[in-house]
Amino acid sequence: MEGAGRPGWRICEGDCAVLKRDDVFKAVPVLRRRKIIFEKQWFYLDNAIGHTYGTTFEVTSGGNLQPKQEVEETATETKEAGTDNRNIVDDGKSQKLTHDDIKALKDKGIKGQEIVQQLIENSTTFRDKTEFAQDKYIKKKKKKYEAVITIVKPSTRILSTMYYAREPGKINHLRYDTLAQMLTLGNIRAGNKMIVMETCAGLVLGAVMERMGGYGSIIQMYPGGGPVRAATSCFGFPKLFFDNLHEFPLSKVDSLLSGTFSTETLPSEPEDNVLAEEESNGLTDEKQTSLQEAEEESTTEAAMDINQIEEQETMDVNAEDVEFKDSKEKENKENVREKQRKQWERRKKLIETAALLQEKNADGLIVASKFHPTSLLLSLLEFVAPSRPFVVYCQYKEPLLECYTKLRERGGVINLKLSETWLRNFQVLPDRSHPKLTMSGGGGYLLSGITVVWDQGKSDAGHSEALKMEEPSSKRCKVQDLNC
Repeated sequence: MEGAGRPGWRICEGDCAVLKRDDVFKAVPVLRRRKIIFEKQWFYLDNAIGHTYGTTFEVTSGGNLQPKQEVEETATETKEAGTDNRNIVDDGKSQKLTHDDIKALKDKGIKGQEIVQQLIENSTTFRDKTEFAQDKYIKKKKKKYEAVITIVKPSTRILSTMYYAREPGKINHLRYDTLAQMLTLGNIRAGNKMIVMETCAGLVLGAVMERMGGYGSIIQMYPGGGPVRAATSCFGFPKLFFDNLHEFPLSKVDSLLSGTFSTETLPSEPEDNVLAEEESNGLTDEKQTSLQEAEEESTTEAAMDINQIEEQETMDVNAEDVEFKDSKEKENKENVREKQRKQWERRKKLIETAALLQEKNADGLIVASKFHPTSLLLSLLEFVAPSRPFVVYCQYKEPLLECYTKLRERGGVINLKLSETWLRNFQVLPDRSHPKLTMSGGGGYLLSGITVVWDQGKSDAGHSEALKMEEPSSKRCKVQDLNC
């Protein structure tokens, strides 16, 4: 495998890998002594660490993984084949091995490939089946009895296929071919300054980050309290990729456009206030401790003759209480300091992102959300430079039709296109290539275009003149006669 010697192509502890078995995928973190359950199999990934991505493993006893040895398949299995299957009766008596026999073979530690071979030898109807039926039978038994998995490196294609098959609702039913069209129409490349607004669990954001390769800047617009990046974390990007990733809330877009955007006053140093509080608290603590000591001295002098042992015990208890209070206060101060530091960093990043947006020179815009796209697109297009592409995804075409109409009325965009991608999977095998019986009903709709420089006043006047020109001549004559 080309590049297999590089560290990035080897499975390391802490990586995010994707398990593959046939057409089923699952993203998992690579950790030692962590039990993984995948396709009714449980195992540990300890033995996979150090191997290259793309290696196929067999699950052995105890949940351990061993690299699968490539065995050359002999043609003895398919030498004898029938001409058709018309005389084969599925009465359940063709297999000599019972369920208990197969279970006994598993308990002995016999591998799945050997079990499949014994099933073939003990089948009375296998040699009467056609060659195609024999291949289908072998494939079905291998899937059932061979515990084989492949560990692959996560990518946009793999993760989009995984999400679309397992949890399509989380990515708004965004199909992988539609996502590829979005990246192409949006002209995503290294060095761009992109604006991404998505509610697809971070899948679109991760695809853009992978295409840009850590070069350029990305501004993620998010609704609610914070961005969701569950799928983005599955890519396993290095820290360098997140240095140029910025985020900005949708709730502050209108204030930024109107010029009323502001944040709370930032402290020069987040620790100053905390240190001042500590000093003041320290002075008050000293005063309180001095008063307590004076009171304790007076009480001990008065009650020395009564019981000195009991007084000593009470003093020990008071000392323990003071130590507990001091430790509790220190923890609270550290929590306050950490909270203030995070707030200060968050406000600082928010101001930096607002400054980037106010430059209004973004190289592209990608929108893929569950919200109505019209208001989102009209607001976010203000931050995009002229002659730059934009792409909007929606599961349904009606919201995009409304958005298309609004953009035509507003102006400032050209090459508007509303498209739908169509995908059909094919089975490619000798003498039996054909479209698969099951296929996706729809992969959503895309609205794309290019921004241009426009004057709002001129566009309004031009729009009214266009409406007049579109009126029939007879109607214009009648209107002129009435005005006369």
